[in-house]
Order: sequence, then structure tokens, then C-alpha cells
Amino acid sequence: MSLELIDIALAECQPHPTLAERMTGKVRAVLTETIGEKEIRHEIMVPVWLDVQAGMSDEDIELGLMVKAADIVGRLKQHMGVVQG
Repeated sequence: MSLELIDIALAECQPHPTLAERMTGKVRAVLTETIGEKEIRHEIMVPVWLDVQAGMSDEDIELGLMVKAADIVGRLKQHMGVVQG
């Protein structure tokens, strides 16, 4: 069995309702899982947050949220014991 991240994109982003220096968002991750010869596509929404530093642009924030989501997916793969290709 293998699980590969094939696409990742920011689906939504907004300021945290009570913490002024934090942004929250949801990242859409598309994964493919191969079991034997069968390939299955999964689309998941990963909730993430990021503490914003002075001088960060919108692009920096978007990238930071996507990096956090990719890290979460990586930990999920590791927890599942998925063999990396």
C-alpha cells in the first residue's frame, strides 16, 4: 500500500476570531492510495492555523498554512506505516 500527496491548495483563510496574531484556514489535500493494482483518490480538508509575524505577505501566510497541512499529511502517512515511493 502507498499513499501519495498529489495536490494541495488553500481552500479558505481567515483571521482567528479571538487571537489577533493568528490566521486559521482549511487546506484541500488530494491523495492517491494504491492497494495492489487498485488506485483510490482521496480529497481531505485539513484545518490549520499559523501565527503571523510582522512583515508576512498574504502569499507567505498561504504558503505557511499549506506547509503545515503537508506536515500533518506526512505525519498521518508515517503513523499509518505507509511505504514511501
